[in-house]
Amino acid sequence: MDTLPANIHGLVWAYRFPPEGGKAIRLPNSAPQAELTDRGGFYWLHLNLADARVPGLLDSIVGLNDDAKAALTTRDTHAAITVDEQLLYGTLVDCQREFDRETADLGWLHFAISDRFIITTRLQPLRSIERARALVEKNPAKFERPVDLFEILVIEFQRTLISIVMEMTEELNVIEDFVYDNSPRDERRRLAPVRRTVVRLHRHLRTVLALMRRAAASHDDEMPFGFDDVAGRLTSRLETVDHDIYALQDRARLLHEEIDSKASSETNRHLYILSIMTAFLLPPTLVTGFFGMNTANLPFAEGSGGTEYAVAIIIASIVLAWWLLKRVRIL
Repeated sequence: MDTLPANIHGLVWAYRFPPEGGKAIRLPNSAPQAELTDRGGFYWLHLNLADARVPGLLDSIVGLNDDAKAALTTRDTHAAITVDEQLLYGTLVDCQREFDRETADLGWLHFAISDRFIITTRLQPLRSIERARALVEKNPAKFERPVDLFEILVIEFQRTLISIVMEMTEELNVIEDFVYDNSPRDERRRLAPVRRTVVRLHRHLRTVLALMRRAAASHDDEMPFGFDDVAGRLTSRLETVDHDIYALQDRARLLHEEIDSKASSETNRHLYILSIMTAFLLPPTLVTGFFGMNTANLPFAEGSGGTEYAVAIIIASIVLAWWLLKRVRIL
């Protein structure tokens, strides 16, 4: 691992791809910026936006217009893809990666592509771009153009989405088992983060799909060479996973409705029991209220044995209430 200070501000890594093909060359931290374009070919420069010197570095790169520089340094949290002057630039959604684990938290990858370079920037470590770097190390012969590397970035994002869909599916399976179990259990708190993640992924993926189609429809003299074919393949791939995410979203919504229905049924059952208890206790309440009135000539007011008669009347009123409820088929 190269621990020397980087001469290129904000450098995470940099690769130079020779024009004749072959293994990509990873530049050390001590490499000067001029070595990126040394011996022709194209290069991949990946930068960390946490370094405040990155905008100044981008100003020194030949081939970037002002809009592309703004796209590489933006803090916007929405997808964007623009084709202009044979440049492809914008922002892609990705998932963040911690040091010890991968997460489903969304992050943003900013990029700019021409026929001589692909420049990517990010604020947090991302899952897909790290796997793309591993592919460059493992099989560099498949990257002949910068758009080929862009295609791998989007494909790895698709694979990230597939893994998240599998994780969310397993979580919904567990929730579903509890929802359709006989024992009462409220799973709305556990379902809420799943629905939030799925909805956010579906919203951003639909945006990326629409932008990809719009970029593919640009004039041939504006887009980088080969991007129209790449855009067609990527659109097909993303549409497949979009269908899976939509099905997952629909399943989560149905589960939420089932949980609400089950909670409503449980509430209605409690209200039914409370109504029955009220019906049973109302006649005894009337009896005790009658004997507690401060009026003259009450029954059993004189002599002994009045309490037994009162208890008997209370029991008889409960039995009468039970008989009436059975008669009208409430019980």
